[in-house]
Amino acid sequence: VEEQRARWERKRSRTAKELLETEHKYVEQLDLVITFFVTILKAKGTLKPAVLETIFGPLESIYSASHVLSLHLEKGNLASGLENFCQNVELYGHYAENLEQANKTLQEQLRKNKSFQRFKKLQENRPQFQGRKLEDLLPLPLQRLHQYKHFFRDLLENTSPDSTEYQKLAKAVKSVSEVSRWVQDIIDNRENSLQLLRVQKLLKGQKTQVLTPGRWYIREGWLLVVPSKGEELKRRMFFLFSDILIATKPCHPLHLLNSNKLACQAVYPLHQCIVDKVFGHTQSQGGLLSLSFPHKMLLLMSSDQQDINDWYRSLTAAVR
Repeated sequence: VEEQRARWERKRSRTAKELLETEHKYVEQLDLVITFFVTILKAKGTLKPAVLETIFGPLESIYSASHVLSLHLEKGNLASGLENFCQNVELYGHYAENLEQANKTLQEQLRKNKSFQRFKKLQENRPQFQGRKLEDLLPLPLQRLHQYKHFFRDLLENTSPDSTEYQKLAKAVKSVSEVSRWVQDIIDNRENSLQLLRVQKLLKGQKTQVLTPGRWYIREGWLLVVPSKGEELKRRMFFLFSDILIATKPCHPLHLLNSNKLACQAVYPLHQCIVDKVFGHTQSQGGLLSLSFPHKMLLLMSSDQQDINDWYRSLTAAVR
């Protein structure tokens, strides 16, 4: 037991030391943005207060919380430092929610506002920035949140469950994990919206509505459609979403507007679909899937067995 405690203590102090060192570096980087951007911009009035608020969000409050945390860590007040910090950890969720709009507004101001453009260039050329741009520094809080999750978990794992600090650390891990999930959801939703938008732009015309609330993009790829009457196989590009499967074919390469677009051939709702693997169970070349809809049967083939297995898994998961 004594040996175990000593091992825990060694690992714990190593983690605490690393947390403090990286916190100093993080606070230093945030300080660059607060000192050379936020504070001066407020004083000069180069940007309207609402614009300033949109670009930097709750960054000042995040900076203050980290500054206080580093003071606690320096004094060795690990548990109370983390407990205090976790009262402010929701700021990271709000920061993540605002980040996309922050980037949009920043780019907009750089296009329209010449004095802000000059000011930004001037500040980034200062030696303290070491060649970094404002755009490189704004995502730092989200990267740091990810690190906190691992640091706090390591500290908890190397703290004796009997110690007074254990409960405080467990609470800190829980808070940071919840906010991390919140931030991850924001990132996933944003990524999904971009995928839906990309597919919408690939399709010719506006008839097929890809951008629908609650719809999730799953995968895409070329498959061969086996026709019911002995015609030849048709190569089609398929897009699979959480609720529909879209079959498309390329537009004519010489078409003036749509040469690089895809024409929608059919949209299959998945809620009444039954997926079966016809062949592709053995180590043969490729495989064949059958998709049964109330009024239609679709046979899809690929010469790549791994590909057909992936499609089978994705389709069954989507249908389920």
